[in-house]
Amino acid sequence: MKKLLLIVATGCISLFSFGQNINELINATEVERIERTLSADDMLGRKPFTPSIDKAADFIASEFAKSKLKWYGNNKSYFQEFSMVKAKPVEIIGMLDNDSLNSTNVAVNTTSAEINIQSLKDFEVVLVNKDDDFSKIVFPLFDIPKNLLILVDTAHARRFKGMQRFGGNAKFPSHVSQVFVLTAHLHPNSFQLHIKNQISAQYLKNVVGVLPGKSKKTETVVFSGHYDHLGVGKPNKDQDSIYNGANDDAAGTTAVIMLANYFSKLKNNERTLIFVAFTAEEMGGFGSRYFSQQENADSVMALFNIEMIGTESKWGTNSAYITGYEKSDMGKILQANLINSQFHFEPDPYPTQNLFYRSDNATLAALGVPAHTISTSKMDSEKFYHTQEDEIETLDMNNMAEIIKAIAMSSQSIISGKDTPSRVEKMK
Repeated sequence: MKKLLLIVATGCISLFSFGQNINELINATEVERIERTLSADDMLGRKPFTPSIDKAADFIASEFAKSKLKWYGNNKSYFQEFSMVKAKPVEIIGMLDNDSLNSTNVAVNTTSAEINIQSLKDFEVVLVNKDDDFSKIVFPLFDIPKNLLILVDTAHARRFKGMQRFGGNAKFPSHVSQVFVLTAHLHPNSFQLHIKNQISAQYLKNVVGVLPGKSKKTETVVFSGHYDHLGVGKPNKDQDSIYNGANDDAAGTTAVIMLANYFSKLKNNERTLIFVAFTAEEMGGFGSRYFSQQENADSVMALFNIEMIGTESKWGTNSAYITGYEKSDMGKILQANLINSQFHFEPDPYPTQNLFYRSDNATLAALGVPAHTISTSKMDSEKFYHTQEDEIETLDMNNMAEIIKAIAMSSQSIISGKDTPSRVEKMK
């Protein structure tokens, strides 16, 4: 009987110590310290290809160093650096039947210095009709390695303007080109187009740290968030021009930094843990796409992508949702590990917004990884989303701390190797 009491007492002490440890390392004070630094005005909105995002990267790297994380792969620092190519059109000349083609009605997704199309047979033609869902047709095209000519009905003129801006962004080098033409004539008889681009290289970097596993070190679990945002824009009515991105996604990056510190202190991960702050999510997810190309997807057991956890979810505090909940059993595993907690994970309540494929989890998920985004953002009513008002004063530090604790505790059976989430169906 005494032996049984001793075992029970030891178990209680262990649980109490675990609670003490997690509260010491993950708390509202620490959340605010990191969040305030990342979303400060002097970060100037952390826009890719600006000195301000380098300043943010340096801060994240310094926090990883404090946690004594290892460098990733063959990297010589916490930076995973890669280059992009920007193609700026300097000449667009062409005809679609009797209509002139120029910079007002042509958008290009390319990294080629020159494009010449002599007929409609040169490129595969895709039509975006007046009543079509623009996003549903256009966005999947970006991942198709084919030369495409996309004829877009003038009813989509506003979305087409957005395509033109996207075409001006830097991209991974590619041998294929996608040409978008805004036209009222979706079934032309003739087509000729010449485009000359000015080519320049631009550089980006993810910030990555590794906590090696023990018995299952070749199996990895990834914790991620994106550290970039929108930079500086036109002043709003309060003359604020900085998009601080406190919730989007300094909040997720804060969580990644704190989880790295927590698990490095806990030292109980059987699987290798990778902590990554992705760049250029707001410009097309280039950071996560590059990372996915370097990582062996089959060895990634799970990815926890953390995006916008600074405000209450639609269920209030102590709750968050998981995008693509139904695509693997990862959510059920996490909830089972919180059986004695007040915290609860829910399926994504905004399925029509296709959030599962709109964040940095998407590229690894497409490769079959149970890669999900955890968020609390009320996507139907988040009034500060992509505005200059997304500042630290709008966030709930205490609730953020509870969410980060919940992620830490709910992931325990996965990082220990006890549980392995089912795979997501690979995208064809």
